[in-house]
Amino acid sequence: MSSNPGPSVTSVSTILGLGNPITLGASATAKVSFYGSAPVVQRAAAIQAASVVSVSSNITIAASLTAWIVEVTNTLNGLGIWKGAA
Repeated sequence: MSSNPGPSVTSVSTILGLGNPITLGASATAKVSFYGSAPVVQRAAAIQAASVVSVSSNITIAASLTAWIVEVTNTLNGLGIWKGAA
């Protein structure tokens, strides 16, 4: 029995070394999380497949960049990397 303080967990924790490549989420359906957030599968959105700067007008570029920023923010929030609320 471990005497380490903190909550008990049922998953295995691994210390990542710098010398070896690490794969997180070996498939699109594998669940991943950080900082104790609920594990989630890989997000899929149309903006991820489109080139953000391949459009011709400045208005469309601005809208595409905004959509891209929202998608990146939602991805980071979902993984628990970026805290989305106070």
